[in-house]
Amino acid sequence: MDINTLRGIATILAMLAFIGVTVWAYSSYKKKDFDEAAQLPFADESDDEKARREQQDARSNKE
Repeated sequence: MDINTLRGIATILAMLAFIGVTVWAYSSYKKKDFDEAAQLPFADESDDEKARREQQDARSNKE
């Protein structure tokens, strides 16, 4: 097995990984998660502040 065979195998593995990630990203299985993540920049600031306060309260209760 020479270096060119290894390069060919590496190329095929990289192509398969790319196809796998592409199929995973466009599958309907993950659509709901990706749609939720896409809306995060538009989330209400008060929700973020509320979540931060809850986290801080939970931390202070542990102490």
